[in-house]
Amino acid sequence: MKVAIAYYSQHHGNTKKLLDAIKDLADVKLINVVECKESDLSEYDLIGFASGTYFGKFSEAVTKFARNNLPVNKPVFLINTYGAKGAFTKEVEKIITEKSCKLLGKYGCRGFDTFGPFKLIGGIAKGHPNENDVQGAVEFFKNIINQ
Repeated sequence: MKVAIAYYSQHHGNTKKLLDAIKDLADVKLINVVECKESDLSEYDLIGFASGTYFGKFSEAVTKFARNNLPVNKPVFLINTYGAKGAFTKEVEKIITEKSCKLLGKYGCRGFDTFGPFKLIGGIAKGHPNENDVQGAVEFFKNIINQ
């Protein structure tokens, strides 16, 4: 099974930490959307989008990449990290629906966050993603590829 995961993980590397833990579990290509704006994803059996949370949603770079590159009728999964819990995947889920793709699942966990006002207090979710968070991502990905 060939898997592509388009991601954005800039500030503390929270999201990339999760992806590094799962990338060797299958034939996974990680696509940093900062470095790669276009990619033919049609050859992949499974497509993931991963991002930290910025102002309550996925990175605009990931959303734009999904809008421009996601082929129709593909199975998709989402991974995100966040400082404070919420519903952060709505925009990407809308694109998935518009492209007639099937959302297989979502995994989210806390990640160290010093963005915006959190910087004033030294950040929140220190120490995250921790080992339990990483293991949760591994289990989630194993379940996704075994569906």
